[in-house]
Amino acid sequence: MILSIRTKLTLAFAFVAFVLILLTAFLANTFLESHFRQYIIEKQEQRNEEFVSLIRQQYIDKGSWRIDTIENIGVSALEQGLIIKVTDSSGKTIWDATVHNSGLCRQMIEHMIKNMVSRYPGWKGQYTIDEYPLWVDFEEVGKVEIGYYGPFYYDDSDLYFIKTLNTTLIWVAIIALLISVFIGAYLSRRLSVPITKASETAQRIAKGDYSQRSKVNTSTKEIRELITAVNDLAETLENQEHLRKRLTADVSHELRTPLTTLQSHLEAMIDGIWQPTAERLKSCYDEIIRISKMVNDLHFLAEVEGESHKLNKTNFDLYELTSNIVLNFQSQFKNKNVGIVLEGSRQELYADKDKISQVIINLVSNGLKYTPSGGLVKACVTGDKKTVKLIIQDNGEGISEEDVPNIFERFYRADKSRNRLTGGSGIGLAIVKAIVEVHHGSVEVESTVGVGTRFTVSLPRQ
Repeated sequence: MILSIRTKLTLAFAFVAFVLILLTAFLANTFLESHFRQYIIEKQEQRNEEFVSLIRQQYIDKGSWRIDTIENIGVSALEQGLIIKVTDSSGKTIWDATVHNSGLCRQMIEHMIKNMVSRYPGWKGQYTIDEYPLWVDFEEVGKVEIGYYGPFYYDDSDLYFIKTLNTTLIWVAIIALLISVFIGAYLSRRLSVPITKASETAQRIAKGDYSQRSKVNTSTKEIRELITAVNDLAETLENQEHLRKRLTADVSHELRTPLTTLQSHLEAMIDGIWQPTAERLKSCYDEIIRISKMVNDLHFLAEVEGESHKLNKTNFDLYELTSNIVLNFQSQFKNKNVGIVLEGSRQELYADKDKISQVIINLVSNGLKYTPSGGLVKACVTGDKKTVKLIIQDNGEGISEEDVPNIFERFYRADKSRNRLTGGSGIGLAIVKAIVEVHHGSVEVESTVGVGTRFTVSLPRQ
């Protein structure tokens, strides 16, 4: 059976309350009745002692007793469930309740049996007699026999007390159960409503409505984190959807332009409008090379991101590798009148040398593209015991804050005009990120428009 979280929480509260009530009732009946029974026994002994003391006081002298007073004491004891018999030192009966009113004695015993059986079915009690000697001035002048239904018994007032106690416990249990159900329903609603709202938002997101956001306020930490996670997921999916659409448009744009150029040039030459000169054929060749490079970059990116891709790791000096690459770029930097300097020190790294070379080439090339004439690109290689860092910094045009989170996406370029004089295919930084992450490293970018951009690649030494 599938139940809502609200129903489950309410039932859970009710179940816990019910179990606690049963446990409380059991313990209360067990311990309270145990103590009450002990109290009854002690009370019985105390009453016996009181009656014995009263009877002792009725001795006059030389074997004479106040018979009338003893009778009054005996009748009073009989009314309390005690059957008294008083004898003198010679064994002669002075007063006996069974002689005084034997019918009442039997009726009283029967009533006691009835009371105890009603409380304890199968009760095995019996008539008990306790004997107490009567001492006056260190002389035993007689004895008192007190008979009662034992080992203990409950009179009507005792049974009424127990019944009232149990009735009170029952009402307390009912009220506690109702309160627990009410509190459980209230708390479960407080917990379930935000979760339900978040679930509804997630369902709408699953159907493709990425603009949905859950705006439910809650003070519960876990639910707040869930709502935040759902909203972050929606935002991420919405951004990915925008990027996907942009990627489709970008790929179409990147391929359509050179293919259209090739088609028009070839059609002109086939129709005889143009002569297939070396210059025109070279123009077609350049477009084919650009398309081929783009396809190769996409293939390389797919390879790096593939789960089955294996790295060919070796030990090498990152500073030396960077120095060689910077040296290879010297002529390009000189032609654009952009300076490049390398700083740092020798840093041993265990990684795929070819892949790391691609990272350095892409970042240095990127710095060259977006640094104007007269600018400067700095490369720095540093590290500590666990990490090696490569920093490429330029003082070019910079990247806007809204574009920074997306620059590592395929075909994404901050240059919306897609000017090929400054921007490539938009795959280079995506390749950088993929290579760094497959090495369990990270790449960060800091940029300010009009000031420049700083890329920091962090790689574990091993």
